[in-house]
Amino acid sequence: MAVMQLMKKYICLALLLPLVGCASLGSTDTSTQVTGSIETEHILVATTRARSAEGDQFFSGERAGLDHAAVFVSIPPGHQAGALERPRYGQPSADRHFVIRDRTYLNSSEIFSQAVNAEIATRDNSDRDVLLFVHGYNTGFSDSVMRFAQFAHDSGFQGTLVLFTWASRGSPLEYFYDRESATIARDGLEKTLTLLAGTNARKVHIMAHSMGNWVAMESLRQLQIAGNPTLGGKMGEVVLASPDIDVGVFKAQMQRLGRPEKPYNLLVSKDDRALSLSQRLSGNQPRIGNYAQDTEIADLGIIVYDLTSVKSDDSLRHGKFAQAPEIVQLLGGRLNEGNQFSSNDVRFSDRLQTLTRNIGQVVATTGDIVIHTPQTVLTRPDEILTAPIEVFGNTVKSVR
Repeated sequence: MAVMQLMKKYICLALLLPLVGCASLGSTDTSTQVTGSIETEHILVATTRARSAEGDQFFSGERAGLDHAAVFVSIPPGHQAGALERPRYGQPSADRHFVIRDRTYLNSSEIFSQAVNAEIATRDNSDRDVLLFVHGYNTGFSDSVMRFAQFAHDSGFQGTLVLFTWASRGSPLEYFYDRESATIARDGLEKTLTLLAGTNARKVHIMAHSMGNWVAMESLRQLQIAGNPTLGGKMGEVVLASPDIDVGVFKAQMQRLGRPEKPYNLLVSKDDRALSLSQRLSGNQPRIGNYAQDTEIADLGIIVYDLTSVKSDDSLRHGKFAQAPEIVQLLGGRLNEGNQFSSNDVRFSDRLQTLTRNIGQVVATTGDIVIHTPQTVLTRPDEILTAPIEVFGNTVKSVR
């Protein structure tokens, strides 16, 4: 990931002035002002990063206690779905690149919660969900913000955006530092989820990528131990994209969590080169994000989306969740419409129609997605499935 761009303009977030006052912060763009034609994504931030002491950054890769912020990101008018337009060198321009426009620190958990409620209040009742995103290894602060903004924009998610960013140093040479930082961050994420459950959000969805899945799974495990696994009934979708977690560890986590009331969504790709490298660094222990036994994992109470055949511009094949447009649309529809597989009294034919509507038409343009589902989710007394269903393009097959 690229290092953070230097900041030169000092601005305030007008929306949050009543709550926080003005901080000396800047935009990454020094040449082009935002106009009415440029869309923006508003992201609220919870982080275990230290505030930058240099003044030209916002948060560093060093560790600290739980902190909060708010950020606006502008989307370039010519943006292509799945792409994250950044300059190869020099300063970004808002008419061609993603740009962090305005940002401010939120100096307490109470102010953060107030900001979340203020954002939720701008939505229709049907859009009062929160999507919390946890990034992966080798990701600086600005990179995590912009990738989340790109995914949220392309997916069409209509709710409130919250980024949980932990203390990654944003360097490929800092894998073990990042892994320990991810472990330290699990308490901060648990607290953040609890804070979000205490807001006016209808549901809180969790999406994690790569090493961020370790933070997410450990926090979910802690919520289970604390007796609050559903966040008081507000737990929404859980999307685990390309998890960098040892398969044995993941199984142990799921054993402690128990079969989730709503199946988790797991995105895997057997051609993921980044996870192959992680596997070698970890004593050749397979990672759950490129594990070959989809059915075995589905039986834990998980819907497994096998993206191996889906193409993307990512040479490492590790970022398909955000870079392959059909996957982004699939996830956006899943998050906006809610979990269609949580009720065992829905007829099997209805579930097949749901799959065809939400998935089949999307993937037909690029490649095949194979979906393995927990057997108990797609079962009724007179139609017992002995194998998971499979989706190829816009064809749905059940194997018995």
